[in-house]
Amino acid sequence: MPTILVTGASRGIGLEFVRQYAAAGWKVLACCRNPGTAADLNGIAGDVAVFALDVDDDANIASLARQLDSVPIDVLVNNAGISRTEASTLGQISSEVWLQGFRPNTIAPLKMAEAFLPNLEAGKQKKLIAISSRLGSIALNEGGRYSYRASKAALNSAWKSLAGDTAGRGMICVVFHPGWVQTDMGGKGAPVTPPQSVAGMMKVIAGLAKKDNGTFRNFDGETLPW
Repeated sequence: MPTILVTGASRGIGLEFVRQYAAAGWKVLACCRNPGTAADLNGIAGDVAVFALDVDDDANIASLARQLDSVPIDVLVNNAGISRTEASTLGQISSEVWLQGFRPNTIAPLKMAEAFLPNLEAGKQKKLIAISSRLGSIALNEGGRYSYRASKAALNSAWKSLAGDTAGRGMICVVFHPGWVQTDMGGKGAPVTPPQSVAGMMKVIAGLAKKDNGTFRNFDGETLPW
């Protein structure tokens, strides 16, 4: 049975990843800040193990890696992230808002990849996934959302570097735009539901091959411009 590790698993897209992979018979390592209050996550049926993880804390990431040190992982989904639109428009630029966003959105996924590379090398599929956004595409940038766009553009750049540096170790590194999704971040008026977004990404992830290493994909499989 394949194994997947998902961060930010207590709500939204992360929670839906856990639901759908568990229903598909995978072993799911679901990570969130506060497992004790994650009722929806704890109620998912299947082979689901829930772990406390604050991706902002490097020591916490290292501790979880030690805890899971002998566990092969096939797919790592870096889903945890935040959006801070306040104080990030012209006239309201805040260095603190930028720094708060860069740690979970950009640095944490790379620290997770670094910490769990041995687990992925022990797995069969060796897929490193980061949930980014089309707002991180420089080619598609029409202005606004300075800090969020920058944090996702930086994530895309980091993942492209990771793809090159780990290709010799058999890794397949891909960033995804999950769509504009009906989550706390996306809002109720978004056109894509979490089940639709995750079902699409799961289909793409299942078909990823070495030729796809270092690509930026939409949830429906379309290749997006950097």
